[in-house]
Amino acid sequence: MGERKKYLLMVGDGMGDYPLPELSGRTPLEAARTPNMDRIAACRIGLVQTIPEGMGPGSDVANLSLLGYDPRVYHTGRAPFEAASMGIRLKPDEVAYRMNLVTLDRRSEKEILMVSHSAGDLSSEEGREIVKSLDRAGLLPDIRLYPGVGYRNLLLWDHGPVENETIPPHDVLDRNMASYLNSSGRNPIPGLIRRSWEHLEHHPVNLQRRKKGLKEANSIWLWGQGKAPRLPSFQEKFGLRGGVISAVDLLKGIGVYAGLEPIEVEGATGYINTNYRGKAEAALERLEVMDFVFLHVEAPDEAGHSGDHLEKIKAIEKFDEEVVGRVLEGLGAFDDYIVLVASDHLTPVVRRTHTDDPTPFAWACRSELEQGGSGPGFTEASAKDSGLFFPKGHKLMPAFLSGC
Repeated sequence: MGERKKYLLMVGDGMGDYPLPELSGRTPLEAARTPNMDRIAACRIGLVQTIPEGMGPGSDVANLSLLGYDPRVYHTGRAPFEAASMGIRLKPDEVAYRMNLVTLDRRSEKEILMVSHSAGDLSSEEGREIVKSLDRAGLLPDIRLYPGVGYRNLLLWDHGPVENETIPPHDVLDRNMASYLNSSGRNPIPGLIRRSWEHLEHHPVNLQRRKKGLKEANSIWLWGQGKAPRLPSFQEKFGLRGGVISAVDLLKGIGVYAGLEPIEVEGATGYINTNYRGKAEAALERLEVMDFVFLHVEAPDEAGHSGDHLEKIKAIEKFDEEVVGRVLEGLGAFDDYIVLVASDHLTPVVRRTHTDDPTPFAWACRSELEQGGSGPGFTEASAKDSGLFFPKGHKLMPAFLSGC
């Protein structure tokens, strides 16, 4: 298939975690069966600080780092990347917001709990119906809404505010958000969120979910705002033509700004039921005509947000078997390759949100994998014990591309 070396980065979103009593002091990574990631880790494993000090531990920041872009230089907000994945290029004065459809428990004006950041894993069809009806309702004359994937949607605000406080909803699960939602003054965001409540209360989608005993999408939630960033392309930085595979608009949008070709995979959902093997097959197919593929799987992160350690173990094992395993099998058809596997950040089950801890990675060349060998496995502890550490996350990519 040609002599040009192939490079593949596989990200299991939020795989890293903390030791859990339910797992006899092990992390989900330690409890999971991961022979394929262990095989890579036997060659080289370490920790990388993907979240610069003082920045929020979001997947936007973390994956910019993994792709070799310093977030302190290139990050303007999360939502502009999601807009790019939908084919929307922001005008100079437009501000993009991530708009989650969430479940709130409005017990009283003094007690409003964030029950679910995803409205109980709302489907894309349900989310699209809700967002289109909200857009027709016209929350403000200068605002446009766009449906995304599942609960993840987009709000564009012409000359909208950028500096006002917003809160990622997955950071405040089960917390009382009344003080934020009742805040007045110069921040228009809480008021805009409240405007959605009456419309959503009797929406047909929610009426159907109510009958089935499912969580309702009874509120919008705005966060991650920003204006259009300016990134040099991945090819300009590293001389490689590449593509991106992800069910998540954020990751596809980062790829768009980095000049990576979006690679669509049927059945990719961003949940535990995603088409893992389809992503691996698509990566191998595209590597026949390009140099680099960034393959992202969201499922472990969603399990972490749900606080479900068994679901997280299952997601990690499926990632290892159906993505990493299939990729390692298929890469044997190429003359030369290097493969990198990483958790972009930690999403500890006990926290149910991201943290800024250093996160594990491992990489290996074809020659190293063919020689075989054994090691302590792909775990947080073995990554720490290796002594290999990248304190600046964006330095990992050029080191990986430089070879073994």
